[in-house]
Amino acid sequence: MTHTFEEQLRAEIEELKQQLEDQKRHYRRAIPGPRTRPSRSALVFLPVVLLVLIVAGFLAGYLPRQKREQVLAAETKTNAESLPSVTVTPVVRGDSQAGLVLPGTIQPGTEAPVLARASGYVRKRYADIGDRVQEGQVLAEIEAPELDQQILQAQATLQQSRSAVEQAEASLQQGRSNENLARITAERWKNLVSRGAVSRQENDVYQAQYAAQQSNVQALEKAVAAANSNVGAIEASLARLRDLKSYQTVRAPFAGVITQRNVDTGVLINEGNTLLFRIAQTGLMRTFINVPQSEADSVRVGLTATLDMVDMPGRKFTGKVSRTSNALDPASRTLLTEIEVMNPDGRLLPGMFTQVDLMVPRRDPPLLIPGDTLVIRSDGPQVAVVDAQNQVHYAKIKLGRDFGDRLEVLSGVEPGEQLIVNPSDFVREGVKVKPVPQEPAKARRG
Repeated sequence: MTHTFEEQLRAEIEELKQQLEDQKRHYRRAIPGPRTRPSRSALVFLPVVLLVLIVAGFLAGYLPRQKREQVLAAETKTNAESLPSVTVTPVVRGDSQAGLVLPGTIQPGTEAPVLARASGYVRKRYADIGDRVQEGQVLAEIEAPELDQQILQAQATLQQSRSAVEQAEASLQQGRSNENLARITAERWKNLVSRGAVSRQENDVYQAQYAAQQSNVQALEKAVAAANSNVGAIEASLARLRDLKSYQTVRAPFAGVITQRNVDTGVLINEGNTLLFRIAQTGLMRTFINVPQSEADSVRVGLTATLDMVDMPGRKFTGKVSRTSNALDPASRTLLTEIEVMNPDGRLLPGMFTQVDLMVPRRDPPLLIPGDTLVIRSDGPQVAVVDAQNQVHYAKIKLGRDFGDRLEVLSGVEPGEQLIVNPSDFVREGVKVKPVPQEPAKARRG
């Protein structure tokens, strides 16, 4: 309405007054003559005429206009009530920390195979699978008679080499004595030649004998060095055989539990090829998971992780990320991550399957929409957005991860925009709708 009731009434009264003045002027022009004072009946008649004109103007102007406005308001209300109602829900951002659940495999903190270092037969076995052993504890004994014979042979060869060294040293001593005698003789003949008592020929013979003795001494010294080297080689070979002899007693490399046994008493084993036992430390367990590329940048050393076992309902184990491979696997595009978990009571066993829950921080939380707002069309995924004028517009979106009841949106919508839940066929581009906010409980479920 452009005017209120009082304004319209004033306008009607002013219009009637103007009409009355026009009629007075017309009457005066039509009846010329001296002006006389109107009678009492004329004064009474004029207000009545004025009132009749006002009532007539009111009935002819205001009432039809009011009726038209009422009809228009009723039509507007009917049109508003006839708009289709749709349930809408807003686009929201995810939490700053997200729970990342990945499957993992539990492995012992330290695990080692125990191989045979000596060939022979298992004379006795002292450990079996499941036994907890201490570091250095005897696990088995190997019998190898040929190794004992090799040790005896090496010992005899070593004795021969030491005797050869003694013989070479004796020859060297004798050679040095002969060298000393040749030196004295050569010096004497040299003095005699200077006096002219003997010929130069005889002096040259003794000088040559002295030089020959010097060369002989050098050769004997090298023979002694070679004999000593031979002794060292035989001693090293004997030490190796003795070490192999010590390996006939198989010991635990560290404290742990025997997880595998492959031999029994009387079995023939080969050096370096036969797996005797497998031992593992279970006080500290390691869990390996493969983190997808989208979350690889958020995983850091020291991040808290929770392990959940299906066969242990209500029991959770807490660990921390100890290290990552710092490289993605080209085949799966995942980051190998290791989590260390303490296992003092031994409830965790090597080879167990577990679900690992990581609370991963997010620097840029993604946009989330309910799964029932998604519309799949030939040109890609879309959502129906209701704008401020309650008109529907379809927006193409780029999807991220699927959380089941929620979807991650990488682009296409903005936070706070209202999306239609389960849009039907009548929800088309540009139509007007009546948005109804979704109930919080339903929003949480869907």
